[in-house]
Amino acid sequence: MNIETLTLEAIRDGIRERNFTSEEVVTALFDRIKLIEPKVNAYITLCEEEALAQSKLIDKKIENGEKVGILAGVPIAIKDNICTDGIKTTCASKMLEDFIPPYDAFVIKKLKEADAIIIGKTNMDEFAMGSSTENSAFKKTKNPWDLERVPGGSSGGSASVVGACIAPASLGSDTGGSIRQPAAFCGVVGLKPTYGLVSRFGLIAFGSSLDQIGPLSKNVRDNALILEVIQGHDPLDNTSTKNEIQKEYLKTIDSGVKGMKIGIPRQFFKDGLDSEISEAVLNAIEKYKELGAEVEEIDLPITEEGLSAYYIISSAEASSNLARFDGIRYGFRPQNFESVDELIEQSRSQAFGAEVKRRIMLGTYALSSGYYDAYYNRAQKLKKKISIQFKEAFEKYDVLLSPVSPVLPFKCGEKTNNPLEMYLADIYTINVNLAGIPALSLPCAFSKSGLPIGLQIIGSHFGEDKIFKAAYALEKSLGITGKTPVL
Repeated sequence: MNIETLTLEAIRDGIRERNFTSEEVVTALFDRIKLIEPKVNAYITLCEEEALAQSKLIDKKIENGEKVGILAGVPIAIKDNICTDGIKTTCASKMLEDFIPPYDAFVIKKLKEADAIIIGKTNMDEFAMGSSTENSAFKKTKNPWDLERVPGGSSGGSASVVGACIAPASLGSDTGGSIRQPAAFCGVVGLKPTYGLVSRFGLIAFGSSLDQIGPLSKNVRDNALILEVIQGHDPLDNTSTKNEIQKEYLKTIDSGVKGMKIGIPRQFFKDGLDSEISEAVLNAIEKYKELGAEVEEIDLPITEEGLSAYYIISSAEASSNLARFDGIRYGFRPQNFESVDELIEQSRSQAFGAEVKRRIMLGTYALSSGYYDAYYNRAQKLKKKISIQFKEAFEKYDVLLSPVSPVLPFKCGEKTNNPLEMYLADIYTINVNLAGIPALSLPCAFSKSGLPIGLQIIGSHFGEDKIFKAAYALEKSLGITGKTPVL
């Protein structure tokens, strides 16, 4: 079985039609993982025994003619900040290296109800803070297209396993681009859904007003299928939307873009954008014109200030969310201490990495007395203005197009000592999180050196259906999906 060539949908249909069994799929996948994983370092935890046992149960159900879920027998990898009952969830941090959750996140419950199989937990930047997956306490994940380069972050492990074909699909989390940027770097499809469409219950928080769980997949149809499964209201998450907005995206995905109005924010094509990325995105825009879409340049001037607002808000929320990890209630506890104060100090100084400490310090400063109004409050006002600006744009346009990252995948260690350069890699993605709207990264070309280039398609609140239509039309037109790296 050539497991690396099969999409999630092909696996699902093959198991249903009994062309092969779920056990055969899982066995073939783990055989490939044993071969490829030492090269890419994308998994923190593997669940081979549990996955094989689950696959046998699903095969038995199908054999007996019992009802099975929409993803019956399909293997999926999970980012290691999403809680999984009985499986370690570390956030790639020494602070949680032995944490085994006693419950499943909402999205895991939904996957299990659909009879999907959890095959492992993927590496990430510690507590989802980073843009390269070099900030993990355990390993540095590699880009499957060039093992000397980073896979992006913080969901670099989730993107790398799909790009390397050692998982047909995965879940990641996106606070400021952490699904879309690694998806672009690894040549896969990644979606950040509308804030509130997918429950955050069981996601270990970084920035609570920005975080969102979303799917990474080999193609657009697989992405839409996973979103259909994991979306929906959750009474355990008070930011989960109560509106009946769940959609069957695959029913309308092939309706094309003829007559669709597409906006191109000129602010996203200024100095600092790599020339190969600019050329690839502009070529994709021409494709949309050929497909019958109406394309216009637009202005989104305030978005240029989004990066500063994002890092103040996200760091402030990180400072608050990570306060619980003190060695008393949660997390790593040092062996030697003489007082409660020393216990907390030693626990946090020994178990948190440099980037997490940097964000906590920045956030604590922004929230401190005398600086709250000058920094945090002003950042929140800017966030509101950015949201309004996007809302006004979507009164005229169906979707907006932009690059995902200003740079191609950079070499491992290249930006480690320059946090500001690393932060600038998120310049095209963070505004989407500030506005709470959905956006998808789609491979649109390869560079001269063979590295993937991603296109970002941005939609209005709960406009995932339009995003999928636009993405699927371009994917079919370009015909580059299905390429796999040589590993």
